[in-house]
Amino acid sequence: MAGRSSDYDEYVPLLEEYASLPDDHPRRETVREKLVVGFLPVARNIARRFARRGEPTDDLEQVASLGLLHALERFDPGRERDFLSYAVPTIMGEVRRHFRDSAWSVRTPRSVKDRYVAVGSATASMSQKLGRAPTAHELAEHLGMTRDEVAEAIAAHGSYQPASLDESLGDGDDSALVDILGVADGELDRVEVRSMVRALVRDLPERERTMLALRFVHEKTQAEIASVLCISQMHVSRLLTRTLAALRDQIERESEIDQLVAV
Repeated sequence: MAGRSSDYDEYVPLLEEYASLPDDHPRRETVREKLVVGFLPVARNIARRFARRGEPTDDLEQVASLGLLHALERFDPGRERDFLSYAVPTIMGEVRRHFRDSAWSVRTPRSVKDRYVAVGSATASMSQKLGRAPTAHELAEHLGMTRDEVAEAIAAHGSYQPASLDESLGDGDDSALVDILGVADGELDRVEVRSMVRALVRDLPERERTMLALRFVHEKTQAEIASVLCISQMHVSRLLTRTLAALRDQIERESEIDQLVAV
């Protein structure tokens, strides 16, 4: 098997041997154990890239290790160019499946699910009335929610198993979910990024968190923020620029692992 030069080149012969051994061969378990130990740092590194998304790192490492085992079982040295190029997307797929099928469905409160249905219904009706998708502020006013509650409801799309489109939400011929959710929400594609940003913002110093909340949640001007924080408007401008640049850099680093999938 041709492979790229790396710290894992020493495992190429073992990969080839493992692929050639019958399932009942007495040496198969020993070779597999050596390969798992050798490639375990890769699985752990992938797990830690997802650690900011609400799941314990130990659980994610177990899921990533399962993905590594799947990769070892399915890898064919005669067809694949390199084991890592095959294993990384396999492990990442296992971790993402864990979030989709297990973790989020357990952790989503009923109140958030109810708000998601309400936001979906309001989005459809307001879009028809306005001729465009409503903003988060408009949805919040219409539903009597805060902007944060609307954003949380939108982000909950991938957090649980959706109800059947034929499920009735009330009396009448047009009370099924399929009759209400008539407009695709463009924000749903950003759920993963929003989750990552929320975790990164939590790690910021209190002043920077307050500044971002005033600017992007309460829509205050830089002058108003300066008044609240008792600093100059120029200082607010510099802090905003620096904080947003730092967040952008962190998001790009968190996303680096995704680029391996496309290689």
